[in-house]
Amino acid sequence: MRSLLVDARPGPAGRARIETALTLARQFDGHVTLLVDTPVDRFIAVDGLGGSLVSAEALRDAMAEDDAFAAAIDAQLARQDVCCDVVRGEGEPVAALAAAARLADLVVVSRGEPLAADLPLATRCPVLALAPGEAAAGPFARIAVAWDGGDSAAHALRASLPLLVRADTVTVLTVQGEAEAAGYPATEVLSYLSRHGVSAELRPLVRQGSAAATLATVLAVDPPDLVVMGAYGHGRLRAALFGGVTERLLGAGAGPALLLAH
Repeated sequence: MRSLLVDARPGPAGRARIETALTLARQFDGHVTLLVDTPVDRFIAVDGLGGSLVSAEALRDAMAEDDAFAAAIDAQLARQDVCCDVVRGEGEPVAALAAAARLADLVVVSRGEPLAADLPLATRCPVLALAPGEAAAGPFARIAVAWDGGDSAAHALRASLPLLVRADTVTVLTVQGEAEAAGYPATEVLSYLSRHGVSAELRPLVRQGSAAATLATVLAVDPPDLVVMGAYGHGRLRAALFGGVTERLLGAGAGPALLLAH
């Protein structure tokens, strides 16, 4: 994880994302790219005849404000002990981040925003979703892997290996019956991790209602530093209609950081 991309915006949540990325970059001797995005389309309106109207003055003000923020952040990062750069975008946030993430190893965003839910579906790059305003103080010492046997969970597991090999403890959480139904029981995860030098503990969970509720209850009682999980393993529509693990954990105001992949 040597190429880290950050959704850079003013405010406490933005500062937490930057601090976390810098911490990870120090750990992996990596590079941090901050994307400061101005969604230009939001300043364009369509009239009743199909013509386009551009709010030029508002757009100029927004661009100038974001340019000043980018310059200020760039000056601050120049004093850091990490290689960094700041880039500008002009698209909708999800599209802008997905485009910038083509050669990134990890994108850092915050939970509680539509962006965190939409981005894992728009990019193949794993997404680190932090609790709003909470930066990771150091390496993720206690990591939980949420395993349901699906492709998304497998992608998240592989993407998180650089973090897993550095963790003090790794616990594989699986709701009984979920992974077996998919054909990849959690014992396969233990074998896979052992080949990479990661010793993990298997913790089967007795279902209490939905899989999402079961996992959320366990994580609330004993929260790790990071949860590795597939995003929308059963589909976005089903998650929206019936409540999925991804929707449940992303919507929580507090809790561990989430590493998501689809």
